[in-house]
Amino acid sequence: MPGLVMGGLRRLLPRSLMARSVLIILVPMLVLQAVALQLFYGGHLDVISRRLAGGVAGDVAFVAELIRREPVEDHPWIFREAAWRLDLGLAFERDAIIQGERRPSMSILPLEEDLNNALGERVRARFDTDWQSDPRSVIIRVQLPEGVLHVEAPRKRLFTTTLYLFVIWLVGSALLLSGVAILFMKNQVRAIRRLAIASEAFGLGRDLGPIKPEGASEVRQAAAAFNRMRERISRFVGQRTEMLAGISHDLRTPLTRMRLGITMLPRSAETEEDLAALTQDMEEMERMIAAYLSFARGEGTEQSRPADLVALVQDVAAKARRGGAAVEVAAPGALPLPLRPDAVRRCLGNLIDNARRHARRVAVAVETVPRADTSGPGGEGQSLWAQVTVDDDGPGIPAAEREGAFRPFASGRPEGTGLGLAIARDIVRAHGGDILLEESPLGGLRARLLLPV
Repeated sequence: MPGLVMGGLRRLLPRSLMARSVLIILVPMLVLQAVALQLFYGGHLDVISRRLAGGVAGDVAFVAELIRREPVEDHPWIFREAAWRLDLGLAFERDAIIQGERRPSMSILPLEEDLNNALGERVRARFDTDWQSDPRSVIIRVQLPEGVLHVEAPRKRLFTTTLYLFVIWLVGSALLLSGVAILFMKNQVRAIRRLAIASEAFGLGRDLGPIKPEGASEVRQAAAAFNRMRERISRFVGQRTEMLAGISHDLRTPLTRMRLGITMLPRSAETEEDLAALTQDMEEMERMIAAYLSFARGEGTEQSRPADLVALVQDVAAKARRGGAAVEVAAPGALPLPLRPDAVRRCLGNLIDNARRHARRVAVAVETVPRADTSGPGGEGQSLWAQVTVDDDGPGIPAAEREGAFRPFASGRPEGTGLGLAIARDIVRAHGGDILLEESPLGGLRARLLLPV
């Protein structure tokens, strides 16, 4: 049961840091003010209200008793004195009877109840009160033997302005503190949000440059640490790229000499088959070196920019068709996304080449699908995936071996280097997405590529 209660409270709490921080500041203040209001309302206001109501009720009872005892010719004198000395307006309705009851109109305050209790104790006759007829006065009717006495008592005699001042102080202090808290936390959260955006963008290959440290000292420290980390990673990637470029040149130079030497060798019927085999081995070595270098380089130098995913798919499919593959494409007119086009082109090429090497038919489809988890790698608040499916009718990969096919140098199919799927997943995950292997409706393997929209 306590776990269920805590879980319910967690679901009710706001998710953002700013809302939670403001809530932490405001809730204790509101609780404190509620306690203060209760003490004032139940203590001070109650005592003052009873005393004011008792004073008005005593004056009404005194006037009623005078009218009951004094002859009719003295009533005008009583009315003048009551208006001058007691601030009460009087009128007498001879031979009238109080019928019905007036509906109360200020039940939120204790004034009516206190006045009725005080009148009941002092007047000792039938009476009623009217709080609705006059916004500035309370009409009190008292049943006397000769008729009904109408008393008009100003509300200021029953009401204290202290309540107004107290409520204004409560509301004003709450609004002032809320405004200060919101402004302060907005500045603090803005620095954290900028750090989160810069970290997410840098992780997705979009280098926004160093961020300006601001906010609290801990946030400034985190921003400075991020800037240092970004600089070290950028320097490492640059050094690795330069080193790999040199290695690529050093490896391709002897291969070029070997290819040239094979070309210049004398050919005959006896050596033609051996030379063809050597040439094929050379080409395979070049493909493997290119794959290894691409995997090690990780496409880390390319910057993200707006690109049309559908155009990239169409381009890669057209290249595969020129190589003799049967590739079908079903896609919308356009789907612009922030991408690293060369890296995504390499990823799609690896998937389509992997499919066409082991199948006769390849079908590619591009669409958008809803995201079940909006707080995934693409970032909170995104609700769609851009999905690219590559289906083939080949032998496929057993379900137990599909995840292992993504490991570098592990091939789930024969005649592969084991780097195509590893490179493809590395590229997609750098964009905040993922690649899944599933059973294809065509009978072979389906590679499902997901990119955040």
